[in-house]
Amino acid sequence: MGTQQTILVVEDNDFVRMQIVTFLQEAGYATLEATDGNAGLDIINGNVALAVVDVRMEPMGGFDFIAMTQFQGYKIPVVLVTGDQDNTMLEKAGTLGVATVLMKPVQKDRLVSMVGRLIKKGGR
Repeated sequence: MGTQQTILVVEDNDFVRMQIVTFLQEAGYATLEATDGNAGLDIINGNVALAVVDVRMEPMGGFDFIAMTQFQGYKIPVVLVTGDQDNTMLEKAGTLGVATVLMKPVQKDRLVSMVGRLIKKGGR
Protein backbone atom coordinates (compact mmCIF):
# COMPACT_ATOMS: atom_id res chain seq x y z
CA MET A 1 0.00 0.00 0.00
CA GLY A 2 2.58 2.61 1.06
CA THR A 3 5.40 1.41 -1.15
CA GLN A 4 7.98 4.06 -2.02
CA GLN A 5 6.39 6.72 0.22
CA THR A 6 8.57 8.18 2.97
CA ILE A 7 7.05 9.37 6.24
CA LEU A 8 8.99 11.55 8.70
CA VAL A 9 8.16 10.72 12.33
CA VAL A 10 9.12 13.47 14.81
CA GLU A 11 8.48 12.25 18.36
CA ASP A 12 10.60 12.57 21.51
CA ASN A 13 9.19 9.55 23.34
CA ASP A 14 11.23 6.55 22.19
CA PHE A 15 8.42 4.04 22.77
CA VAL A 16 5.78 6.09 20.95
CA ARG A 17 8.15 6.88 18.07
CA MET A 18 9.11 3.21 17.71
CA GLN A 19 5.44 2.21 17.77
CA ILE A 20 4.46 4.73 15.07
CA VAL A 21 7.45 3.76 12.90
CA THR A 22 6.57 0.06 13.24
CA PHE A 23 2.94 0.71 12.28
CA LEU A 24 4.00 2.65 9.20
CA GLN A 25 6.69 0.18 8.12
CA GLU A 26 4.26 -2.73 8.49
CA ALA A 27 1.93 -0.80 6.15
CA GLY A 28 4.73 -0.56 3.57
CA TYR A 29 6.01 2.96 4.15
CA ALA A 30 9.65 3.98 4.44
CA THR A 31 10.33 6.10 7.52
CA LEU A 32 12.74 8.73 8.77
CA GLU A 33 12.93 9.34 12.52
CA ALA A 34 13.71 12.41 14.61
CA THR A 35 13.59 12.96 18.37
CA ASP A 36 12.64 16.66 18.22
CA GLY A 37 11.89 19.45 15.79
CA ASN A 38 15.54 20.42 15.30
CA ALA A 39 16.49 16.85 14.37
CA GLY A 40 13.47 16.72 12.06
CA LEU A 41 14.63 19.85 10.25
CA ASP A 42 18.08 18.29 9.84
CA ILE A 43 16.73 15.23 8.02
CA ILE A 44 13.64 16.42 6.16
CA ASN A 45 14.02 16.34 2.41
CA GLY A 46 11.97 16.67 -0.75
CA ASN A 47 11.15 12.96 -0.75
CA VAL A 48 9.09 13.12 2.45
CA ALA A 49 5.43 12.62 1.56
CA LEU A 50 4.02 13.32 5.03
CA ALA A 51 5.14 14.06 8.60
CA VAL A 52 3.78 12.62 11.84
CA VAL A 53 4.71 15.14 14.54
CA ASP A 54 4.33 15.29 18.32
CA VAL A 55 3.23 18.62 19.79
CA ARG A 56 5.32 18.80 22.96
CA MET A 57 9.05 18.24 22.49
CA GLU A 58 12.19 20.02 23.66
CA PRO A 59 14.05 22.03 22.54
CA MET A 60 11.86 22.50 19.43
CA GLY A 61 8.25 21.39 19.61
CA GLY A 62 5.85 20.36 16.89
CA PHE A 63 4.35 23.77 16.13
CA ASP A 64 7.76 25.39 15.68
CA PHE A 65 8.84 22.47 13.50
CA ILE A 66 5.76 22.87 11.28
CA ALA A 67 6.28 26.65 11.00
CA MET A 68 9.95 26.17 10.06
CA THR A 69 9.19 23.53 7.41
CA GLN A 70 6.63 25.87 5.87
CA PHE A 71 9.14 28.74 5.98
CA GLN A 72 11.67 26.50 4.19
CA GLY A 73 9.12 25.80 1.46
CA TYR A 74 8.03 22.26 2.34
CA LYS A 75 4.37 21.69 1.56
CA ILE A 76 3.68 18.31 3.12
CA PRO A 77 0.65 17.13 5.06
CA VAL A 78 1.18 16.91 8.81
CA VAL A 79 -0.49 14.51 11.22
CA LEU A 80 -0.16 16.02 14.68
CA VAL A 81 0.05 13.54 17.56
CA THR A 82 -0.84 14.67 21.07
CA GLY A 83 -2.19 13.59 24.41
CA ASP A 84 -3.83 16.99 24.95
CA GLN A 85 -7.42 17.80 24.09
CA ASP A 86 -6.84 21.51 24.52
CA ASN A 87 -8.98 23.73 22.27
CA THR A 88 -6.21 26.33 22.03
CA MET A 89 -3.83 23.66 20.75
CA LEU A 90 -6.40 22.50 18.20
CA GLU A 91 -6.94 26.09 17.02
CA LYS A 92 -3.20 26.60 16.62
CA ALA A 93 -2.98 23.35 14.65
CA GLY A 94 -5.70 24.67 12.35
CA THR A 95 -3.95 27.98 11.76
CA LEU A 96 -0.77 26.12 10.77
CA GLY A 97 -2.68 23.98 8.28
CA VAL A 98 -2.26 20.69 10.14
CA ALA A 99 -4.09 18.01 8.14
CA THR A 100 -5.36 16.10 11.17
CA VAL A 101 -4.79 15.54 14.87
CA LEU A 102 -4.52 12.04 16.34
CA MET A 103 -4.82 11.49 20.06
CA LYS A 104 -2.38 9.32 21.99
CA PRO A 105 -2.25 6.42 22.37
CA VAL A 106 -1.96 6.14 18.60
CA GLN A 107 -4.09 3.37 17.12
CA LYS A 108 -2.53 1.54 14.20
CA ASP A 109 -5.65 1.36 12.02
CA ARG A 110 -6.47 5.06 12.45
CA LEU A 111 -2.89 6.13 11.77
CA VAL A 112 -2.39 3.99 8.67
CA SER A 113 -5.82 4.89 7.28
CA MET A 114 -5.27 8.63 7.82
CA VAL A 115 -1.76 8.55 6.34
CA GLY A 116 -3.01 6.67 3.28
CA ARG A 117 -5.85 9.13 2.70
CA LEU A 118 -3.64 12.19 3.10
CA ILE A 119 -0.94 10.90 0.77
CA LYS A 120 -3.53 9.96 -1.84
CA LYS A 121 -5.17 13.38 -1.49
CA GLY A 122 -1.77 15.06 -1.83
CA GLY A 123 -1.04 13.17 -5.03
CA ARG A 124 2.25 11.76 -3.80
